[in-house]
Amino acid sequence: MKIHILTTGGTIDKFYFDRKDTFQVGEPQIGQLLREANVTVEYDIRALLHKDSLDLTDEDRALIVAAVRDTPGERFLITHGTDTMLQTAQALHEAVRGKVMVLTGSMQPATSRTSDAFFNIGFAFCAAQQLPPGAYVAMNGRIFVPGAARKNVEQGRFEAT
Repeated sequence: MKIHILTTGGTIDKFYFDRKDTFQVGEPQIGQLLREANVTVEYDIRALLHKDSLDLTDEDRALIVAAVRDTPGERFLITHGTDTMLQTAQALHEAVRGKVMVLTGSMQPATSRTSDAFFNIGFAFCAAQQLPPGAYVAMNGRIFVPGAARKNVEQGRFEAT
């Protein structure tokens, strides 16, 4: 079994850029996190985008859909910003059949000591191995389907609707 990992940016890949006093999307962090976890399941990583999810366009979502559709293989983990993750999951749900597509991200950058990134990536990695075909969001220890979840900004978590 091989997990195809696609990265799109989002908070999970942000770092604090001192000279501008802001956070910016940087290089994907998932490879380092999987190495540190000593993951032995075969995987590959492909960076598609380096964007905050609020900046993702319909063209960007079409790129993500095409990347999943055109990549041979059945199991995908997609790192994504949390603000529009459900929109992208919905686009994948509508356009791709016969593949497992699990989106995850984090509320804090992976480089932060208190980040939820490490847990969410591990959880999503396992989910991508076990779930039946479909599009899912793996956050906060739960699996959500597009159209039946929302991001609760005040609580900093996803929840079923």
